[in-house]
Amino acid sequence: MSIDDQVALGSISQIAIPGGGTLGQADLIRAFSVEDTTVRFVLELKDAEQARAFEPVEAEARRILLALPGVEQVSIVRTAQSGGGARGGDQPPQMKLGRHPKPQAGPQQIPGVSRIIAIGSGKGGVGKSTVTSNLAVAMARAGRRVGILDADIHGPSQPRMMGASGRPASPDGQRIEPLQAHGVTLMSIGFMLNEGEAVVWRGPMLMGAMQQMLQQVNWGELDILLIDLPPGTGDVQLSLCQKAAVTGALIVSTPQDVALLDARRAIDMFGKLKTPVLGLIENMSTYICPNCGHEAHPFGHGGVATEAKALDLPFLGEIPLELEVRLGGDAGQPVALGDGAVSQAYARLADRLIKGGMA
Repeated sequence: MSIDDQVALGSISQIAIPGGGTLGQADLIRAFSVEDTTVRFVLELKDAEQARAFEPVEAEARRILLALPGVEQVSIVRTAQSGGGARGGDQPPQMKLGRHPKPQAGPQQIPGVSRIIAIGSGKGGVGKSTVTSNLAVAMARAGRRVGILDADIHGPSQPRMMGASGRPASPDGQRIEPLQAHGVTLMSIGFMLNEGEAVVWRGPMLMGAMQQMLQQVNWGELDILLIDLPPGTGDVQLSLCQKAAVTGALIVSTPQDVALLDARRAIDMFGKLKTPVLGLIENMSTYICPNCGHEAHPFGHGGVATEAKALDLPFLGEIPLELEVRLGGDAGQPVALGDGAVSQAYARLADRLIKGGMA
């Protein structure tokens, strides 16, 4: 028997809570989802004392849900920020500007978005976010309507790299209006934080935030939405591929063996999630000295192309390493805005993806 998620959510929204009111009125339920016979959600609480006070509330919610037809298992997480944590006694940063979107049972299209491309690496430090921002700018310069969703919730870098700041507005209290920079539509948890402020969230809250950024943001009409994934093969990647109709994934790696090892893990993860890998990109492929013109390969050269051939996957191109890449990223002016060698490399990459029907 299928479980009506709205009935399930409504059944616990009326539970009385310490201090007066109900769960629904206090808006403490996060990441509510129904999968097969299991109901999961997060109780977002401000501190350990409140978490202890809500033990009877959790027990009552579990009792009510297990009494519903079709419910066999209930998973409830009570979150609380410790007094010595990165945010002191405050609540985690709020993604919610209106109501949470209705939990989705499977991959969903984002209204107005033609293609969703995930950009991953399996490893940090290979320039995945740099590739994302510059590829987006290159596609926008080629006439495409492009968006970036910064899914690296614990380490958002797109606001700085794209030179965008300010808290997104929600005029109707329901939909979040993304920001714009360099012809690209942007959404990031970083817009909700003070610079240097940490996000300390468990998996269910990460997945809830991901669903909101996918479904509750007014993306408008986009030819392509690039999703800048965090390193690794964890909750965010799993949530994205299960909840959004991802067209495919691009894998970014440097040529060195240790980076390629993690890139293979990312490729294997996307295979298990039935998300097509559209191709591999070799970042920091070569370095040309700006003074003498000498070419060097500090991370090796050609390793990604060799790996792509071995895996029978498309090799999409090489991106050189230049000082201007770092300077542009720090200044919020992606190097793809210019006309130098790196900008041309991104233009070629964008052109290949567009002509290949991937963007």
